[in-house]
Amino acid sequence: MKITPTPLTAALAGVFTGVVMPWLWPWLGDDTLYWIAAFLLVIALPAHAFVVGFARAPADSGLGKRVVAWLVAAIAMVVLRQALPL
Repeated sequence: MKITPTPLTAALAGVFTGVVMPWLWPWLGDDTLYWIAAFLLVIALPAHAFVVGFARAPADSGLGKRVVAWLVAAIAMVVLRQALPL
């Protein structure tokens, strides 16, 4: 499966992370295995697939923009969840 990462896909991955991780946080408890699984499935996999991509580009000039889009979207969703009673 070929996924071409763009700033839009990076922002959508950030929205996913920003919505799911705070919702999942209370149920993880103190078990390290749950934290590792949550980090891999909710943060690392979407970030890798939709921000970095699976194909290696020799010189990827848009990676910085995609990383910023991902971080801004994730932070915006966390702030929005705090501001609104969701």
